[in-house]
Amino acid sequence: QVQLMESGGGLVQNGGSLKLSCAASGSILSASVMAWYRQAPSKEREMVASVSSTGVADYADSVKGRFTVSRDNANKMLYLQMNSLKPEDTAIYTCNYRGKLRGQDAAFWGQGTQVTVSS
Repeated sequence: QVQLMESGGGLVQNGGSLKLSCAASGSILSASVMAWYRQAPSKEREMVASVSSTGVADYADSVKGRFTVSRDNANKMLYLQMNSLKPEDTAIYTCNYRGKLRGQDAAFWGQGTQVTVSS
């Protein structure tokens, strides 16, 4: 199994920056993708950014040019550098790790970390 632990959330002013981290422990998935999702109050959860094990990244249109996702495979870490934060970025940000575990599709989620951007 896999455990995911996010950190780095907090309160920041409009235009500020935060860096989120996600530490994975336990099994290593093959053909994996690690991603950040977010969910704001009364809204659906949305994918913010993802990165494959080979480093191919993808972003939601709303964060392109402001957020940067990266991963450290050796240390099983996922990061999200968030710049030029806006009040609409306020949400709970959750780490996702998915891939193949013993030949089967598997997906794991962290508990989430709150990001609040004040106007």
